[in-house]
Parts: sequence; C-alpha cells; structure tokens
Amino acid sequence: MHPAPFTTDHAPRTYDVIIVGCGPTGAMLAAELRLHEVRVLVVERETEPASAIRIVGLHIRSLELMAMRGLLARILPHGRQRPASAFFAAIPKPAPHGLDSRYAYLLGIPQPVIERLLEEHAIELGAQVRRGCAVTGLAQDDEGVTVELADGEQLRSRYLVGCDGARSTVRKLLGVGFPGEPARTESLMGEMEVGVPPEEVAAKVAQIRETHQRFWLRPAGAGVYSVLVPAAGVSDRAEPPTLEDFKRQLGAIAGTDFGVHSPRWLSRFGDATRLADHYRVGRVLLAGDAAHIHPPIGGQGLNLGVQDAVNLGWKLAARVRGWAPETLLDTYQAERRPVAAEVLDNTRAQTELLSTEPGAQALRRLLTELMDFDEVNLHLLKKITAIGIRYDFGAGPDLLGRRLPDIAVKQGHLYGLLHRGRGLLLDRTERLTVRGWSDRVDHLADPTADLDAPGVLLRPDGHVAWIGDDQQDLDERLFRWFGRPVH
Repeated sequence: MHPAPFTTDHAPRTYDVIIVGCGPTGAMLAAELRLHEVRVLVVERETEPASAIRIVGLHIRSLELMAMRGLLARILPHGRQRPASAFFAAIPKPAPHGLDSRYAYLLGIPQPVIERLLEEHAIELGAQVRRGCAVTGLAQDDEGVTVELADGEQLRSRYLVGCDGARSTVRKLLGVGFPGEPARTESLMGEMEVGVPPEEVAAKVAQIRETHQRFWLRPAGAGVYSVLVPAAGVSDRAEPPTLEDFKRQLGAIAGTDFGVHSPRWLSRFGDATRLADHYRVGRVLLAGDAAHIHPPIGGQGLNLGVQDAVNLGWKLAARVRGWAPETLLDTYQAERRPVAAEVLDNTRAQTELLSTEPGAQALRRLLTELMDFDEVNLHLLKKITAIGIRYDFGAGPDLLGRRLPDIAVKQGHLYGLLHRGRGLLLDRTERLTVRGWSDRVDHLADPTADLDAPGVLLRPDGHVAWIGDDQQDLDERLFRWFGRPVH
C-alpha cells in the first residue's frame, strides 16, 4: 500500500516527510514515522547539537510515552528522579494520592542528553539527519512540498513538518498567525556553582521566597545550583546575560550574590504566550514550540512538544502509507491545539501567582490552602503532567479518549506491547478479532489483564479509542481510526 515515489521536472531529492528542526519534538517525530517505514529527512539549521548543560524535566505522560517505545531504560540512567510534587506555581505540596501511573515521578535530565538520545533513536530506526541546513523557502501543490535550503538546494517531500521552535521559519513562510501576549516580565535563569555553604543558601532563599516567588537557588547536583532571578534592570534583551548580571540581580534582591561562579549556562526568558492559528496548512504541519510558546513555569514545554510528535507521527505515517481515513490527519489539530491552549492558560495562572502584588499573593495563599485537599492537588498535578487529558471520541465511558495506564498483562506490562507504534486490541473476552486490520493493529487475548472492561482498542499513542465486547461496534471503530480492512 506504500505509494510510489513521485518526481518533478528538476528531480530534487525526494522523501515522504521532511522535518525542519532536530530538537526533541523533531527527533521524536522522525522516530515515530520510521516505525512505519516512512522515508524521513530531518534538516537542522545548527551545525552542532546544543552544548549548554541545561536540566529539563520529563513529566509522567512523557515518561509513559518513552516506556511505550522502549526508550525509558535507555534514558533513566542519565537523569535524576524526584517526587511528582510542587509543580503548580512551585507551591510546596506533596504528591497527591491517586496518581495512577507506574512512572509517578519527575525525571530531571540535561537537555543536550535527551536531545542526543532521541536523535540517536531516530537515526537507528533509519531517519536521515542533515545539520547546517537552513530552510529559506517552501512551496506546496497537490502532490507535495518543495523546500529550498540556504545554499539553493531544493528538496521534495509529500509532507513537511515545522519543529523549528518559537521563531519558526516554517510558520512564517506559511503565513500562519501566532497571536497571544508579548512578554511582560523577564527572568534570568542559569546553572552555576555558589561560594557559600548550602545551609546558608537554603535559609536565605526561604526568607526571600516568602515575598518573591520568581527567585530561587536550587541544588542541581555536583555542587551546581539552578538560579532564577528577575531580570528587571538588565536592559539589553538582544545580548545574552552574563554572570555579572546574575550577581547584580541577586545582590539587589537578596543582599548577597552567594559567591556564584563557574556558570554552566545562562539564559533570559520572558512570559510571552502564543498559540498558532493553525497546526496544518495543506501538506505542511507545525509541532512543538513552532505551534505554541509559554513561560517555562511547570516545566511543560519539552513535554508538550514530544506529546505532539507522538500524536502526529502515526497519523502522518498512515497518510503516507495510504490507509489513513480521510479525516485522520485533521484530528491532530483537533486534539492537540486544545491541549496547548489549556497549557497556555495554566502557565498564565501560575505566572500571576508568582507576582509580588498583594492581590496575587492573597490568591496564592488561598490556593495553597485549597491544595491541602487531595482532589485539588491531584487535579492541578494532572494538568501539569498531562495524564488528565481526554480527547473527544464521542459519548462513552469516562476511560474513552483517555490514556490507559501501564497495566499488568500476561506478557508483563501493557506498554511493552506498544514498542512498534501500532494499534492494540486488548481483549479479555477472547472472542474479538482485528481480522482485516492485523497489518496495523495487534491483538492480545488476555482474560487476566488488569482492566475493568471486556475489551479496549488502543491507538498507537496509548489512548483508548473503543471500549466494549461487540464485534460490529469494534469494526466501526477500527474503520474510523485505522481505515479500510485488507480482505
């Protein structure tokens, strides 16, 4: 069913999908496409991977996705686990009860490491990666997309995905609007060593944070601290911040610069919040920061992009392979854009709770009290970690549209059956079948599965697309998500 390669008069090099940007989103998307033997090229403007040792966090849902693809064992040795708590506006509350996941923790990992691991994974699966390639133009027609690089080379693909960050060239070339709010406040953030004892740092930070929430010095391991401080007074936004900028701002707020020295990386960020008007224009799509930006509070950015990639990958592959239902690719925007809009809203709310204004501080105190209720704490944590997402698949039980946790099955655990990125029928009745869809959907008949339903159909991203025990009803859902059967 794989379509034959197409050619043009000038015969540029052709691919099924070209991805612009080899960050975590682009690399994860390339790997997802290669699971279905899609010919993928990733072009990256930078000649070398990022080297700044910035620590990022993988939240519960991203850890689940890594487990689904057999990547978690590869990633875990490079990170540090910490409890799934105090994520929402950095309000110090313990992890709530009811986190229904085998991966209920945060994994802190250096950003260059996670980017390298995901890129290596994509290349091992057969993706091509070309660095030092800046995209300067694109044009699309009914058959595909022509991409022009800075050196004049032209490439051709059936589809193109912009994973090229907040200043996305692809989004700009498409003319897609990126409305939202510009930055109102800015902060300096970095990692560096300190020159005073840890207990002195902890005592001073606790005192300052009673009134200044946009301020911290947090141990990051090996004697290094993560430092956040307001950037007010550091005037030139075009220039990267210096260690002296950090010392000056620390001194202005805390009365000491803590003897900071030997920085690993230094950055400046604002609270700009924007969401692309469209995630798809014809054969060109957007994912990750190219589609949405927000303040880093809650640590959701990288996670949101990786989750975009897993949602999009199998759908785009289905389109390339020729079996996708007509509307399948449209569900990418229909599902992921509302998720991004909710993330933007929760980061807006968290940002307000960091303000030193009396009203914001009063609201923070009230929310701190409310989070003593486990239901409130759990609800907010599910927002941050993305395990509360429910896509609209129509009327049905509450589990319909939600992700299924990594439950026990006779072969071990559920996610071990999803490494190939295919659909899965988990059948406790032992009467159901995937018949003509067996080239796209696996079938596990297991009456012992730890599941409170007779059967469920899982999409490749682990979300429940059907629940029940009626074969005709199942066939209709198989057709909806996996196209026509092969007879």
